Amino acid sequence: MDLDFGKMNGLVPAIIQDNYTQKVLMLGFMNEEAYNKTVETGKVTFFSRTKNRLWTKGEESGNFLHVVSIAADCDNDTLLIKVNPAGPVCHTGADTCWGEKNEQDIMFLKELQDFIDKRHEEMPEKSYTTSLFKSGVNKMAQKVGEEAVETIIEACNGTDERLIYEGADLLYHLIVLLTSKGYRIEDLARELKERHSENWKKH
Repeated sequence: MDLDFGKMNGLVPAIIQDNYTQKVLMLGFMNEEAYNKTVETGKVTFFSRTKNRLWTKGEESGNFLHVVSIAADCDNDTLLIKVNPAGPVCHTGADTCWGEKNEQDIMFLKELQDFIDKRHEEMPEKSYTTSLFKSGVNKMAQKVGEEAVETIIEACNGTDERLIYEGADLLYHLIVLLTSKGYRIEDLARELKERHSENWKKH
């Protein structure tokens, strides 16, 4: 890769992005030696302007940034490096240097599942989720069916906003039903993953 290190006195900025979540994790600078070491080792190495030396991210904490891909911008003076981080990236202990959680919104499903599990265990009064559990499997299954119909109606004749709203209701009630039967949303994810793997082998 023919990088232009001359524009910033021998340095180029390197944007570090999580390969899975697509979150921007941090920004650092590399000189040619740091770039070469990053390519050779597969671990992101910067040139530390404060320490005036090469610095491999994670050399002290063990939270290395494992390189997945490296791309230069159109001017060849900025890098986009996609990584698999081994832990929190910021020195403060945060996931990113902007204090963001390094996770996709879909990970909220696990948080929701944990919340519903807790409701199932504690069964607090005046809780809608508790009332669903108390209604029995047949009523819960019926509710899933009702939400599925409402989702279909919105998909065919409603608005996109209502489709998302009803789809979320459907997913919530499905998780409640699964929980009542001793399962979790991860069991559905595992089944889909296995199907995908089997279908991939067939093709």
